[in-house]
Amino acid sequence: MTSLIDKIDRNRVPGHVAIIMDGNGRWAKERSMDRSAGHVEGVNTVRRITEAASEAGVRYLTLYAFSTENWNRPKEEVAALMHLIVVAIERETPDLIKNNVRLDMIGDFSRMPQEALQRLRQCIADTSGCTGLTLNLALSYSSRWEITEAARKIAADVAAGKLNAEDITDSTVGSYLTTASMPDPDLLIRTGGDNRISNFLLWQIAYSEIYITPTYWPDFSKEDFYRAVLEYQSRERRFGLTSEQLKK
Repeated sequence: MTSLIDKIDRNRVPGHVAIIMDGNGRWAKERSMDRSAGHVEGVNTVRRITEAASEAGVRYLTLYAFSTENWNRPKEEVAALMHLIVVAIERETPDLIKNNVRLDMIGDFSRMPQEALQRLRQCIADTSGCTGLTLNLALSYSSRWEITEAARKIAADVAAGKLNAEDITDSTVGSYLTTASMPDPDLLIRTGGDNRISNFLLWQIAYSEIYITPTYWPDFSKEDFYRAVLEYQSRERRFGLTSEQLKK
């Protein structure tokens, strides 16, 4: 059976794909199941899409796994979700190493349970030697938190004489963000059909192509991912220029 991956232009694969993984709860509700069942199934999708991204030649895959706003959900759901994330990552770590996938994470870790944080950091250490796809988990993450933290650090460095205010550029700001070590996303995918960004990588997605699908995250397949990449490749990325300027 022919796969959509065969139609992808390998010379124009997005280097960094970011995904808002939405729809776990609605997927479960439509099946008269507990919300936790949707999160469990969503973990299987993470494995599937990580493989798809790696096979397509993507270098960075950032997944919005847990927002700072998610801490406001019922305590039982938060505890179950955090436990699920940690257990799933530990379980997948051997396969990540086997597939040369390096794990990383960004977010406000001060709010995370220390045991969960330590276990996740161990997984990051275990995959640190991998040189293929970087799987970046946004955990306890909020873009407004990230930008605020960057502003605080910049202000502190200016006050300490390490930085001149007049020398601050957008590149300077970018270097203080949690994603400073990776390129900005070329493609942002949102599953579940909602047309919003939900406080995710607001600075970094300034020129990202946005792809929204009604498919819930647990049902999001490899072919769905390849379809998003093909849609990305069909678009003209102008970065504020005109089509005519790009042709020169």
